Amino acid sequence: MKKITILLTLSLLLTQIIIAQTGIEGVWKTIDDNTGEAKSYIEITQENGKYIGTIKQLLISSPDKTCDSCTGDKKDKPLVGMILLENLEPYKDYYSYGSIMDPDSGKVYKCSVWLDNPDQLTVRGYVGISALGRSQNWHRVKN
Repeated sequence: MKKITILLTLSLLLTQIIIAQTGIEGVWKTIDDNTGEAKSYIEITQENGKYIGTIKQLLISSPDKTCDSCTGDKKDKPLVGMILLENLEPYKDYYSYGSIMDPDSGKVYKCSVWLDNPDQLTVRGYVGISALGRSQNWHRVKN
């Protein structure tokens, strides 16, 4: 029994190390909440210790679609190339203190993300506190 406990502990530790080494950088496929279809590719990169997510490709919409509902400097700009995830910072075993913009509504929410496994990212957008929000699962796009 002791050997099984040690093996399970080592397995869990190894999984956490692999996830930590993989990180959130890379290209992620988003899924439409209503249809379940793949919606876009978002590339997460690190700049000055913070993470940003840029729309790289639209999979359902026209590639020249603009953000009609956005405000400010994003109003009527093309979605492809637009930063929608900003200022995420590492915090404990996840990433927080960032914001995410919903390109359909133009609204901006607070955001936290965490890796469920090396190929699945949970993205939680919320107002005020995390309990007042919703989550999406993004899937890593492998080259």
